[in-house]
Amino acid sequence: MIAKTTEPTERRPMGDTGLSISRLGIGGGSLFCRSGDDGSQVILDACWDAGLRLFDTAPYYGRGESEARFGRALQRRPRAEYVMSTKVGHYPTLEGPPREGAGAYDPKNYDYTAARTRESLERSIELMGIGAIDVVMIHDLVEEFLSYDFERRIEEAMTGAYPTLVKMKEEGKIKAIGVAVKDWNVCLRLAKMASFDCFLLAADYNFLRNDSLTEFLPYCERHNIPIMIGAPFCMGILATGAVPNARYFFYKEIPPEIIEKTRRIEAICARHKVPLPAASLQFPLFHPAVANVLVGLQSTTELEQNLAYMRQHIPTDFWADLKEQKIIPENAPTP
Repeated sequence: MIAKTTEPTERRPMGDTGLSISRLGIGGGSLFCRSGDDGSQVILDACWDAGLRLFDTAPYYGRGESEARFGRALQRRPRAEYVMSTKVGHYPTLEGPPREGAGAYDPKNYDYTAARTRESLERSIELMGIGAIDVVMIHDLVEEFLSYDFERRIEEAMTGAYPTLVKMKEEGKIKAIGVAVKDWNVCLRLAKMASFDCFLLAADYNFLRNDSLTEFLPYCERHNIPIMIGAPFCMGILATGAVPNARYFFYKEIPPEIIEKTRRIEAICARHKVPLPAASLQFPLFHPAVANVLVGLQSTTELEQNLAYMRQHIPTDFWADLKEQKIIPENAPTP
């Protein structure tokens, strides 16, 4: 069944967890961290006033400052009215200036052991000061970052982090266990190894990257496992178009074929008078396994733009044109 609405404040259930999340969620990564203490407070207050109720962060973001800012902004809000998600396994380098992009992925900053998982989560709970955390994700377990010992890290996560999170769920300290990565193959592999409540798939179901439609999304649909889609603009290019210095999939150099495909998408958008960011935000939400999309914000203006993009009417001919031009697969759910 194809989802018929992309209303950003609509709540969708998170599988069998008893939690429900807004169709638009707020991510606390690099964009959010740039807004500073005061800016973050203003942004999160505006998100609350707009009716958004899913907030996602991680110890890695802003060296813990992201978690602290979410905590300060949400401590005065009714705890039962929102869902807070954080992560374990990928931790920041504490020396030197913060780094962004591929160079930020230092193998020494990954630890999926039981002891570090519990220590990290206890610190997150204390830092945010909002009581129990709703969703905890095993973070950035991706072969590209950990190629030197990826299989060992998989084992470490599934014998260390995962059972520890199960225990903390039994203790009432968390409510749901997930995985947050940018590779649907890893998500599918872990989904078949253990019981997860949700997945956060970053930049891997959109106009430019949609192989997850073949196996992973159908698997989650069959098993009632909700998916959150992070980085729906594929790190920027699906919002800006193929402009000079556009950003693509985790800051990689943009291949020529991606530039060409993006320009074709822009041409279709122009023909139907559809803003590229509106189409990019709405597309993932039509898949029944996708519960919401997560965006990073640097200002309340960006929030207002994203709310408008999700509410924008897009004619069905636009989606048909994308399929006819083989931009998206014929079986991709669209209105």
